[in-house]
Amino acid sequence: MAERLNIMKTWKLFIGGAFPRTESGRTILVKDKAGKPLAHSCHASRKDLRNAVVAARKASDLWANRTAYNRGQILYRMAEMLEGKSEEAVALIAATTPGGVRRARKEVSEAVERLVCFAGWTDKYQQVLGNSNPVAGPYYNFTVPEPTGVVAVIAPDDEPLLALVSLIAPALAAGNVVVALGSELHPLATSLMGEVCATSDVPAGVVNLLCGLHKELCPIFANHRDVDAISAVCADNTQREILRLGAAENIKRVNALLQTKVDFYDRRQCCSPYWIETFVEMKTIWHPSSC
Repeated sequence: MAERLNIMKTWKLFIGGAFPRTESGRTILVKDKAGKPLAHSCHASRKDLRNAVVAARKASDLWANRTAYNRGQILYRMAEMLEGKSEEAVALIAATTPGGVRRARKEVSEAVERLVCFAGWTDKYQQVLGNSNPVAGPYYNFTVPEPTGVVAVIAPDDEPLLALVSLIAPALAAGNVVVALGSELHPLATSLMGEVCATSDVPAGVVNLLCGLHKELCPIFANHRDVDAISAVCADNTQREILRLGAAENIKRVNALLQTKVDFYDRRQCCSPYWIETFVEMKTIWHPSSC
């Protein structure tokens, strides 16, 4: 009897709550650490990125107007679903990244904890970042954080799942919608998060996940006029400059950190509400006092 050939999975993009193939028809062959073919991942194009931004903008008001409590519920549901897929996530990460199963299990566990952390911050960060301002006169003056809008997230290659979650969770907690470009070398973690989002009550378009070449797509993020902010962890200063110079033309907020400066396992650094501050705009409100 002839030996049956293994059928490799082709992981899709996640755009607008659906799993489309890339419009270009391109895929990335993902190999395991032994060099054997493991899967195919859709290779996102410029048009895929633009489609993702359109889907995100359409969902922006819906997500921003959800109560903070409800956003927390949905982030917590994402943590539950990732926990349920933890063994699959561990296997995918261990197959392509250094460190083996033990390191992969640590990364997946921390990614679940990161979602739980920012689920808890959704109705509390306002008290940390906002304030009541002293003014002269019969008025109250408040500073209130509000979501920025469409946030582009660019994740590094190291810790492909944890880094991605650490960047999208604070943006979602603040009421922003996300278009994320995951790890270039290890794209399967990004594709897996698409399946997590699809089963986590996340409204269509709130999270959009792309896999592709950073060199090809980063300039498009920077120049896109309907992207309101960029949050990136970059491998080098060249990528940071591409994002900053492109964004300077259309005046979007850019927070581009060097990968060497971020320890995604440091909860004091990555679970801080000041990671949410990157994704909010401060609105000042005046109100007459009854006194």
